[in-house]
Amino acid sequence: MKQKRITVAIDGHSSCGKSTMAKALAKRVGYAYIDTGAMYRAVTLYCLEHDMIKGEEVNKPRLRRHIPKIEITFQVNEEGKSDTYLNGKNVEKEIRGMEVSNKVSLVSAIGFVRRAMVAQQQAMDKNKGIVMDGRDIGTVVFPDAELKVFITASAQVRAERRFKELQSKGDTTTTFEEVLANVQERDLLDSTRKESPLRQADDALLLDNSNLTLEEQDEWLYQRFVEAATR
Repeated sequence: MKQKRITVAIDGHSSCGKSTMAKALAKRVGYAYIDTGAMYRAVTLYCLEHDMIKGEEVNKPRLRRHIPKIEITFQVNEEGKSDTYLNGKNVEKEIRGMEVSNKVSLVSAIGFVRRAMVAQQQAMDKNKGIVMDGRDIGTVVFPDAELKVFITASAQVRAERRFKELQSKGDTTTTFEEVLANVQERDLLDSTRKESPLRQADDALLLDNSNLTLEEQDEWLYQRFVEAATR
């Protein structure tokens, strides 16, 4: 049966492997991959670089003036992976550090920031054929996506994965307890924020990957993709 081009929306909690799964599927089926979490991380980095965050407070009036100047794009690097660019500069490494991780939920909860990023995200899907992951893709960005998936895992498992990722990138100062606290705090902020809170869309398929291997979850997602694309 012939496959049609579809939009794949993947949502879920922080550090549950959404991006890893989304990237693998996009590469396997020849679709474009968009990491919306990286977009909010890039805006957070911009805020930090421009001294717009003091403690737990974001200078919203100043950020509102700057937000039209913030453009997030993605480019495939020599390894075939997607790097995040902030106004033309590669910031992939900078946006993955704990400094950004600790503030991204503050920035991503701001209504005008979300609306600006959603507009950029929706503009990327003119011809279908994309895999996008984030917190509100199936509920806000693409409510009519042909395939919606909501991914979760226990906070302990997600913190262990994030901790190993940081260690693999040379971070020897961040403790596991700090990572676990960050995961739990982001869960609370993401699910209780006023603007586009994290929730499972009514028609999204649920996957708890706490005890799945990468191969198992990738195959599960691919089979769901084939079903949706041939429906």
